[in-house]
This record gives sequence, structure tokens and C-alpha cells, in this order.
Amino acid sequence: MKKIIKLSAVLLVLLTLGSCKKYLDIEPIGKVVPKTAADFRDLLNTAYAGFSTNKSLLAIRTDELAIDESGVDIAFYRDIFKWNDASPDPVTTSFQYLEFYRTIFYANEVIAEVQDKAGKNAETDQLKGEAYLLRAYSHFELLNVYAKPYQAATAGTDRGVPLSIKMDLEQKYAPATVEAVYNQVIEDINEGQKLLNVATFEAGKNYRFTTRAALALKARVYEFKGDWNNSLAAAQQALALNNQLEDLNVTGSKLPNHFQAKENILSMEKTLVISVAQSFFISSHLLSIYNQANDLRFPMYFSKSSNGYVSQKTTGNESKISFRNGELYLIQAEAALQTGNTALATESLLALKAKRLKPAYFETEQTRIQALAKTDLLKEIYAERERELALEGHRWYDLRRYGQPALTHTIAGTTYTLQLNDPRYTLRFPKEAVVNNPNLL
Repeated sequence: MKKIIKLSAVLLVLLTLGSCKKYLDIEPIGKVVPKTAADFRDLLNTAYAGFSTNKSLLAIRTDELAIDESGVDIAFYRDIFKWNDASPDPVTTSFQYLEFYRTIFYANEVIAEVQDKAGKNAETDQLKGEAYLLRAYSHFELLNVYAKPYQAATAGTDRGVPLSIKMDLEQKYAPATVEAVYNQVIEDINEGQKLLNVATFEAGKNYRFTTRAALALKARVYEFKGDWNNSLAAAQQALALNNQLEDLNVTGSKLPNHFQAKENILSMEKTLVISVAQSFFISSHLLSIYNQANDLRFPMYFSKSSNGYVSQKTTGNESKISFRNGELYLIQAEAALQTGNTALATESLLALKAKRLKPAYFETEQTRIQALAKTDLLKEIYAERERELALEGHRWYDLRRYGQPALTHTIAGTTYTLQLNDPRYTLRFPKEAVVNNPNLL
């Protein structure tokens, strides 16, 4: 191939599969060109299984974790904890970039080929719809790692990430603007919604996008964009399909992010891989924001080890999570407040707290929250997001959206600081991606 391939993700797939043309047009030895709905389901399952685990690494950059200096794998994460992006130790674990585009590559193949090869029916509609949603979510995640947070005044000129929406190796994959990427994400969600026809997959298959998951993603995308009316509408539509929450006051209740929890929507991402969990303790900051005697999440989320608290909620495959109702109640609360509906905001926040706090303490909280002015109520919603969604991959994004505050981390008595509005709140494109695609410079 004479021309330089501009998209580093495609390069990786080419190295894996031989060539895109061969993969699409010729049945290579040892490979199966997808022809049936079952083949395309297998291809899509590969896309799901390979979805990035970046959120484990992002958690290291937040105020949720404290380093275990005796941890076996700490060398892989020390410079991430220091926010040393300019000259990290060569053994430092790299943030995943190509993995997102590999997932997009598979999604693009399903979108382009599934109904031509396997016919148009409810099953292939669902597959194509899932592929649109998976492509949308991948671009959305890339945007929120490698680009500035959405600001309406500058999104049309702020550099985003490359868009990959067709199988074209000659396309020049320069970063699109933040606005353009958001527009594509929303367009893909809308296209997917036209096709999706499964509201809920059974536990074990609930890593797949559904009509509920599409609404949950839409609510989050519009939330990050500050489009509060659309965010509220999507959250309300999703909760109208299923508004259940795990009641932690009930014996036998599950962790809210468990794949079998009644509030589960999509269990795809491992948000704290074991290697990271074994290299860090829960930070004193995160522990301090719970009423440890009355908040039932505290003993469910964390356990005491010999040297500090560790996570109980995010290390196993059963705790993979992307979307759940607890988040939707908080999106509904935030969006309702931002659109002037204080009553709904208060109702949503209290509905969640009622399932998380001991009854006597909840009554005290109810009185306090009902008396809050708008500004203080918004702060309380932010605080509840931090408590409810701890270690599920939301904190770094919330820190970026809510003012990019200064953070400090300490290693062996030395303090490192992420400054207020620090440029390091936006990650650099990986060096290997820049080498393969000079347009990323």
C-alpha cells in the first residue's frame, strides 16, 4: 500500500488481519468473513470485548485513590499518579487509543455490511443499531479523554478527535472539532435508536446496547454538552422504561453496579482493573465524603485492609458497568435543576438517597435538602454523584466538567500538584498514534 494510512487504529487492524481489503473481500485462511447474523453478532461481540479500559487509568488521576507504595505493579502507574505525561517512565501503562478505533472499525463493518449480507430483519436491525451506539460511545469517550470539555462558545474551533465513520483507507484522519464530534455522536445515537428493538438483555448478555442504554447514553451526552432540556428528556424516557433502584436497606440487595442489579442498564466496562485496585488504596478524601455510620454504600463499596481501605465494587467481571439507573436519577436531578424545575431535582435526589441511607438518617437529610437554595442544591447533586458513582469511571470527567480544580497526590513524602485548569486535564494523543498519524500533532 503506497499511501500512508492516516488512522492509527486502522493500521493496527491491518497488522492483525492482513489488510482491510482482504478482510472485507476475500476469505483469508483462518479468518471467517461475516455473512450471517450470527457471524456479525460474533464480530460485534469482539468489538464489545475489546472496549477500552481507560477508566481504570483515569481513576488514578483523580482524588479517589491513594498510592500503595508497596504495590507490586506500582511502577506501571506511578507517573500517571504524578500526572507526568511529558516524560513518563517507559514501563508506564499507556492510555488506550487504538483500542477505541479498533472497536469503531468493527462497528463500521457491521453498519456497512450486516443487512447487505444477512438481510434486513429485526435481528439485523438490532445488530446495526448496536453498532451505531457502540461507535457513538467510542467517539464520545475519545473526545472526553483527548479533547477539551464542551464549551458552546469554543466547541466549533476546539480540536477534537478523528472521526471514523466509513471504511476508507484513503481518508485523511485529522481531528474534527469538538462540535463536529458531538454532532456525529448524537447522529449515530439517533440512527441507532431507529433500529434497536430490544429493551433489555438478560443478565450475562447485558453488555449489549438496548433501547434503554441508547437513552442513557443520550442523557449523558447531552449532560456533558450542557443541553439540559434534551438531557432531561432522555433521562425521563429511560426511567419510564425502568426506574428501579437497589434498596440497600433490604437484606440481600446487590451492589448497584452489579450486572444482576435491578437498576442495571449496560454492563460493558471494567472501570477498575485488578492490577490498579491492588496498587492503590481508597483516598482519605473519598472516604471522608460518606457518613460512614449511616450511608449504606460505605460498607458495601469499601473494605478495610491491613494498610487502608480497598474497593469492593469494581474489580470483578460481575461489576462491569457503563450505565445504570443511579446515574440517571442524578442526571435527571441536575438537568431538572438547570431547567428551573427545582421540585423534580429535589425529588430525584431524594429518591436515590432513600435507597442508600438508613431511614432515620434519611429523614434528617430529607429535611436538610428540601431547605437548600438552588446553588447549594446543585453542589449537593455534584457531591452525591461523587458518592454514588465512586470508582465507576465518572470522577475524572466530572472534575473536567465542574471547574478542573487543583488536586494533589503524595508519593514517598513528595507532593505533586495538578493545578487549577491545568492543561493536563486533557490528555495528549499517544506517541505511537502521532507517529502513525502526523495529523494529530
